[in-house]
Amino acid sequence: MKFSLGAIQYYWPKNTVLKFYDGVAASDIDIVYLGETVCSKRRELNLQDYLDIAFKLREAGKQVCLSTMTLLESPALLREMARYIDNGEFVIEANDIGAVQLAQERNLPFIAGPAINCYNQHTLKYLVNSGLKRWVMPVELSRDWLETLLEQEVVRDIRTCFETEVFAFGHLPLAWSARCFTARSEDRQKDQCELCCINYPKGREVHSQDGKQVFVLNGIQTQSGQRYNLINDLPSMHRLVDIVRLSPEPEGTLDWLDRFRENIRGKHPVKLAAGDSNGYWNRLAGMLTVET
Repeated sequence: MKFSLGAIQYYWPKNTVLKFYDGVAASDIDIVYLGETVCSKRRELNLQDYLDIAFKLREAGKQVCLSTMTLLESPALLREMARYIDNGEFVIEANDIGAVQLAQERNLPFIAGPAINCYNQHTLKYLVNSGLKRWVMPVELSRDWLETLLEQEVVRDIRTCFETEVFAFGHLPLAWSARCFTARSEDRQKDQCELCCINYPKGREVHSQDGKQVFVLNGIQTQSGQRYNLINDLPSMHRLVDIVRLSPEPEGTLDWLDRFRENIRGKHPVKLAAGDSNGYWNRLAGMLTVET
């Protein structure tokens, strides 16, 4: 079992991002995803900046992937996505079906990110035939669902052609919209947002009337209010999951990586915090927590 670090979901200053990846280079992470996946207005780093980081991480022994945008709203974004796909060095994580099409047209392998709606064996086979080499399971699905899917005859025939990756730590990306919720929360129009997301390095919390955190606003992305944490569910992933994904947080991400590695066989369980959950993996409502 390998561990990966997803693309940073939040809007951080460039110096913060560079310092973060300096730490990543010195860590024992296996795979790193780089790129802006949420909002095209977040331009602290451009493609060349990400490539510079990618070369540095590759020299440190990491496998590097470039992640594409999830919601494309203009022809300009499509052209920018094509530049990522044509980088000539690193495999891409496709977070939009348009990226799958462009990679297929170029006869390039790709990774299907969690935003790609792949819910059955027929879709998975189609993606494999299109060049898929790794598949990130949609975040709201369970272990039982994954096991059932991988047991399907059509999938067994191609199982050696792709890797399976599971989002296991961080606030879950649930939905995207053409509207910017963070701007709206500050009574701003999307076109006059003044890049206010940078003021919320962990996103902006949304609470219900009874005070329970239900969502996190992250620009045009809506995330789960609770942090998903499958650290105690790692033993149930053996023989099903090839790669376990952690999503970067402003603090403590690499410390959590160490805890995940220590508990890969379930011998060093961690008491989940009040704000953590693991419901989806255990075929329950996402906000619930199961003691494992």
